[in-house]
Amino acid sequence: MTEAPLVAGIELGGTKCICILARGPDQIEETVRIPTTRPEETMAAIEAVLDRWSGFVAIGIASFGPVSIDRHSHDYGHITTTPKPGWAGTDIAGRLQRRYGVPTGFHSDVVGAALAEAFWGAAKGLPDIAYVTVGTGVGAGMIANNRPVDGLTHSELGHIRPARFQGDDWIGNCPFHGACIEGLVAGPAIAARIGFPADEAPAEHPVWDGVADALGQLCHTLVLTGIPRRIVMGGGVMGASHLFPRVRAAMTRSLGGYITLPEVALTDTFIVPPALGNNAGPLGAIVLGAQALGHKLETSFTPS
Repeated sequence: MTEAPLVAGIELGGTKCICILARGPDQIEETVRIPTTRPEETMAAIEAVLDRWSGFVAIGIASFGPVSIDRHSHDYGHITTTPKPGWAGTDIAGRLQRRYGVPTGFHSDVVGAALAEAFWGAAKGLPDIAYVTVGTGVGAGMIANNRPVDGLTHSELGHIRPARFQGDDWIGNCPFHGACIEGLVAGPAIAARIGFPADEAPAEHPVWDGVADALGQLCHTLVLTGIPRRIVMGGGVMGASHLFPRVRAAMTRSLGGYITLPEVALTDTFIVPPALGNNAGPLGAIVLGAQALGHKLETSFTPS
């Protein structure tokens, strides 16, 4: 077995960044957390960590977005139209690649989490999966043949417009689309609707019926892409474990018997929680760095 390369990984989040020096989940040499503040201050702090590290042969970056992932684009490796003040147009990948001169992988944070769960987590060994995060926002990353599904840009399935839950005419709180998936089920959307944080809503609160219905439609859409052999759902809102059976049932209702594949019919094993927890994003950055290097990772790690 070829030893996995030593990679410097960066999960660039909206509130914090996690820098990790690792070969995989069972070979983590160091982890450093940095607050996400102004772009120049944050990037300088990341560079101070990487300057101290030695021996890494690639860099992987899993970033909040939207981000430019088209390697032929002039702004590849940049954060693009983010509403986060000061960060729109920030060059992330190019700046680090020029400074350290090693292959650099770059993608969205949700795709990073998808890669980590596919290689080492809840979808270990499956080449084609989707990862959905439902927290401050809603995002979905798809992996096919062990690599991110890339094209003109990354998917933004959190902003599709679902059919409205019966009797619900709330306008939603997405500043772009109102009642899109994110505008209906993200943590801030739930709080805006009910007047208190989502994690304080009991399982019997009626808000969860609409949340599950919208997320079931999102899973319906993912199934119809023909890609995922499993859907992993994480993020703070999905920490409400009572949501999983509701989302599975909502997806089944939404599909209406159209897809009869046994993998999909076995919803308990088709829609699952993540196995890597808060390490999914940083470990996804490690996968992105290894893939930029052209290394084929092993999937021997089994989460405890």
